[in-house]
Formats: sequence, C-alpha cells, structure tokens
Amino acid sequence: MPRPKKCRRICVLPARAVFGPLEGGSTGTVEMALEEYEAIRLIDRLGCTQEECAAQMGVARSTVQQIYDVARGKLALALVEGRQLCIRGGHYTLCPGAADCAGRDCARRGCGRGRCGCRTCRENKTGGNRHEDCSDL
Repeated sequence: MPRPKKCRRICVLPARAVFGPLEGGSTGTVEMALEEYEAIRLIDRLGCTQEECAAQMGVARSTVQQIYDVARGKLALALVEGRQLCIRGGHYTLCPGAADCAGRDCARRGCGRGRCGCRTCRENKTGGNRHEDCSDL
C-alpha cells in the first residue's frame, strides 16, 4: 500500500486558468495541477532554488524536482503542439498567509509567511498525514 500523499502548500492561485494558441484551433488540452504551477512560479518566476521551493511547499526537495520536471514537460507539450493549457486541481492546500506572503524572500528569511504555520500542520509535521483543509480535486 503506497504512502499517503502530503498536501503541497501553494501561496498563489493563477490569475488565469486557461491558456491557448491565438491562431487556429487547439489540437487538445494539457492539464497542469496547481502544485505544478506553484513549482514553476517559485523556481522560474521568483528564482527560488529547489530547496527553497520545497520549504515553501512543505515537501521534500526530490518531490519538488519531480513536480517541476512534470510541469516543464506539460508546458513544452502545450507550446510545441499548440495545445490549450488548463491549470486546475491537484493535491494542495492554500496557505492562509498567502495575502501577506513576501514571495521569494519569505522562505529565505524564515519569516513563516509563505508557510502555513497552522496548528494542524505543526502537529503532523513528521507523520505525512493529510492537512484537514487539503484540496484533492
């Protein structure tokens, strides 16, 4: 029996959830999970290292590497083949301090704003239990 998946913490929901080619019709759809979007945002947009990204998302660095690799593959598929990209679903929890998050510097300073910090997460830190507010869409 596989180990239960940990919720990935995300700080920002995408402003737009669907992207696609302007010319001609799209030849299909590529679905990207919200935690994949968050990994792209943190690493490529904010310049975080995989370790900083892992701390912000509350998962291991190897998990971030896997999420990031899958996300990059999906972006490439959408761009090269002219497919529509839809960002939705996944296994995540939205950070309650997201509105005050300081972005990249948050994880570096250790201020905790980019981290959930709720009592449930602190208590289950080592157990791999699901967060009670985890979205599994």
